Amino acid sequence: MRPNPIPPQPGQESVWDYPRPAILEDTDKHLKIIYNDIVLAETNKAKRVLETSHPPGYYIPAEDIKLEYLIATPRKTMCEWKGISEYYDVSVGDKYVNNAAWRYIQPTPNFQSIQEYYSFYPGLMDACYVNDELVKAQSGGFYGGWITSDIVGPFKGEPGTWGW
Repeated sequence: MRPNPIPPQPGQESVWDYPRPAILEDTDKHLKIIYNDIVLAETNKAKRVLETSHPPGYYIPAEDIKLEYLIATPRKTMCEWKGISEYYDVSVGDKYVNNAAWRYIQPTPNFQSIQEYYSFYPGLMDACYVNDELVKAQSGGFYGGWITSDIVGPFKGEPGTWGW
């Protein structure tokens, strides 16, 4: 059952206007990720993935991440649109979180430019920001969307949305 999309106001995007299959686009929005009082990542050169019913997922170039805090794990997943990804734990000082970040190691042709970019689950970080706005994490443990005031849903991942 398709939900009733929230009509976007001026300056907002509806996730129900995003395409399926997913697409990748560059963004110059300022992104910042904080974990255990460290700015783990900060960039104005990110990419975002847009897919129907999902808040955007942001991908940050490797050169704008403190990669020394990421530890590769054996976990891998496959997305039909983006390709094969591998996951990373994040360890900063006395804080450690499993499978908090990922990147596509074998991207599909339409997502080749994302290969050296990493994404983070905002709900596992202490704070994630888009243009200085604190991000709300997409619900559910599987999705990594970043919700800001300029994005309206309803969003996949919330209770009762599995069949969307």
